[in-house]
Amino acid sequence: MDFPLLVRHRLKEMGNEQRDLAAAAQVTESYISQLLTGKKRPPAPERTDIYDKMEKFLRLPAGKLSALADGLRVDALKRRLADPPAALFKEVRELILRKCDPDKQHAIRAMFEKEPFGPLERLVTQKLLDVVKRVTREELDDENWLRLVARLTKRSYEQTRVIVLEFLDADIFNVSLEHCDTFLDPLIETWDIDLATFGMEIVLNRRLASEHSKRFEFVERISAPPVDEEPGFQAFLQDPVLKGDATAEEIAFLRKLQFAQKRPTPLYYYRELQNLRDPLHFAEV
Repeated sequence: MDFPLLVRHRLKEMGNEQRDLAAAAQVTESYISQLLTGKKRPPAPERTDIYDKMEKFLRLPAGKLSALADGLRVDALKRRLADPPAALFKEVRELILRKCDPDKQHAIRAMFEKEPFGPLERLVTQKLLDVVKRVTREELDDENWLRLVARLTKRSYEQTRVIVLEFLDADIFNVSLEHCDTFLDPLIETWDIDLATFGMEIVLNRRLASEHSKRFEFVERISAPPVDEEPGFQAFLQDPVLKGDATAEEIAFLRKLQFAQKRPTPLYYYRELQNLRDPLHFAEV
């Protein structure tokens, strides 16, 4: 028995309606209807308490609905991966551009329009979504935070709970204007990007996020050359008498020791290990 069929069967057995289940789960009746008709994909179990509330109301074993929902999500993901990605809604792009630093808005718009949903637009959209989703996940269990978002976006608490479930499942290929209006618009004040380094700064709404801004860098850096291990250190590691029961943390410390001219012997590392373990060599904090 699949997820929608089981829910409808239990509602019929108990003589309840979809609106009763919606009230128990603290979501809208429309959302329950869309879940049961397959118009909406069930939310990820680890991101919501909706299954716990539904199972309690329907008197089902704990975890029953979430397991069935997981199966539906896997099937939906397979179908989605088989389809080519679609471009963003025009309104979503406009909202993102509206949040851009005014001094760069014209140039960024020209780039977006020259190559619709190209690398730059995808990069910017992905980073904005990443930041907003992170804040939303952190506040997901805070009823007061959700109610504040609901007031700011002129939606009911139940509507906001529904949208947050869908938003956390969305990516740059299926994010909707409703998702952006509810979370991206109120959470993000402005964003800016350095077109030379592709570093981004995202300024957040202080009322809704504990951190005021986020910075991201996309700069190529030269890796430090690998440090060759001292022959004496390698010999120390291979000698079970000297190495003894040295821990991974102690070995990591000994490996970092560097010498400009002298070449330490295995015995040096043994003595260094004993010094590291001697409490007389360290002051109490």
